Amino acid sequence: MLEGGAFDRMLHSLGRNIVLGTVEPGTALDPIALGEQFGVSRTVVREVFRALGSKGLVDARPRRGTTVSARSRWQMLDGDVLRWRFSHGADVRFLDQVFDLRLAVEPLAARRAATEHVEADLAGLTEALRAMRSAASPEEHIAADLSFHRAVLRAAHNELLESLAPLVEGGLRERDRLVHAAITADAVQEHAAVVAAIGRRDGAAAEAAMRALLSRSAADVTRAMTSVAGEQV
Repeated sequence: MLEGGAFDRMLHSLGRNIVLGTVEPGTALDPIALGEQFGVSRTVVREVFRALGSKGLVDARPRRGTTVSARSRWQMLDGDVLRWRFSHGADVRFLDQVFDLRLAVEPLAARRAATEHVEADLAGLTEALRAMRSAASPEEHIAADLSFHRAVLRAAHNELLESLAPLVEGGLRERDRLVHAAITADAVQEHAAVVAAIGRRDGAAAEAAMRALLSRSAADVTRAMTSVAGEQV
């Protein structure tokens, strides 16, 4: 039986170090040394290697042992990989890539939600919008925003789109970390436009409203990053 806490501790520490580049691709991983470093059994080390392998981060071969895989093999959309990637703060290039993918995915999800949603989906969107309107702190606003975007993905009733929730959530958390400190523009009306279009089953309008919302969000991040860069000069 695995020591759950020890497994999680080693998995997240080693995984984060790989994703953030502290342990570089091609590095051989010594199971004995790692077991001693983390104070875990060989069974735990083996299971951690297996978990990291399922995410494409390590490669185990006979007579060669376990090595860190090339970045091209990583499962970049894996929930843990995304969380580890975002754990170090803003990476401008990566955040740009996240917004590129969100712009491809979320407007499509909104269009699908307009045609596929059921009453419970619309209720979830309406509740998230109500929570955004009544948010009394940045933390409450962030929580409501996350609920809103998760609700859109669920309302699309497409398992592949919904599986991208970790990407959307990671991008939102990093956006909010940057923007709420520098920009106070209220985006509630943009979210309301998405809900209204979904509610009247207007797919084209829902897609356009979500695209406008994301474009404004990306512009907010760009301004915030520019402001931070200017302060550091």
